[in-house]
Amino acid sequence: MPAVLEIEGLRKTYKSRRRGTRNALDGFNMRVEAGQVHGFLGPNGSGKTTTLRTLLGLIRPDGGRMTILGHEVPDALPVVAGQVGAIVESPQFFPHFTARDTLSLLASAGDVPSNRVDEVLELVGLRERAGERVKTYSLGMKQRLAVASALLKDPKLLILDEPANGLDPGGIREMRTLTRNLAESGMTVVLSSHILGEIQLICDSVTIISLGRRVAFGPVDEVLAQHSSGAVRVRLEAVTDLPAAADALTRSGIRLTGHADHLMLAGVDKPAVVTRLLAEQGLYVSELSPVAVDLESVFLELTATAPVPGQHRQVDQSLKVGGAEQSGATGGGWGA
Repeated sequence: MPAVLEIEGLRKTYKSRRRGTRNALDGFNMRVEAGQVHGFLGPNGSGKTTTLRTLLGLIRPDGGRMTILGHEVPDALPVVAGQVGAIVESPQFFPHFTARDTLSLLASAGDVPSNRVDEVLELVGLRERAGERVKTYSLGMKQRLAVASALLKDPKLLILDEPANGLDPGGIREMRTLTRNLAESGMTVVLSSHILGEIQLICDSVTIISLGRRVAFGPVDEVLAQHSSGAVRVRLEAVTDLPAAADALTRSGIRLTGHADHLMLAGVDKPAVVTRLLAEQGLYVSELSPVAVDLESVFLELTATAPVPGQHRQVDQSLKVGGAEQSGATGGGWGA
């Protein structure tokens, strides 16, 4: 079965007198299977938005191959446009129009049956507020209206670029629920976001891009496993034994960091060796637990955007990293 979206060797070069030649995309590859929520991640300037705009025919590539639903694009965009919904950058709506008027206008322009307007309003949770003017909407409601516009044609593939950008925690949770519901209905969703904790919660698979090239790809759990740092937290029965334990482990070639009530060990392949080594010194372990790597630390390492290059940041909670990648265009929906 062909992939819903496939990109092979995509290249795009920009030239300017001031900055010279810049490779925005340098042989980039991407594959998204049917029914997935696929996370597309990259820091500012990585080529992420350029990829999406090229895929949708808004930018002409310099080389490579792209297919959507088995059809090569951009040549076949007229064939597949009705099966793709996309929000790339924040769309602009007429502020004095109601949500229903906005969607009715888009539906009429796209030959979409009028009853579909109420269906998508229900899907995004705006049906009760559909008669209110868009200028009265919160940012989260405007984001949901944007998603509604992309859903009008009941697409097989939905592309969302930073749909949770600027939302409060409640709005982010609503967007998460909406995305999962769409995927469970059989739709394939490509989700670009800087909120890495959300990507880890929502997505089945992920592609990470840096400097125009793919640096990671696959199911989220496999990507995390491939980049596990082997960090282990060690606590002893007696806190006063920590200095002696640190000395013994260091002499055995184990890299570690000391903390007030525990030791953090790096690059440990077999944690049981630590227990045996300390027991031989009369030091007894009360806790020996691997520290799971999260998507944020993998992203920071692979894209060289960590505060200390090449070092994992082991954290207990996923944090938001950076802001949305912007190109300065007004943007808008595609395929509505």
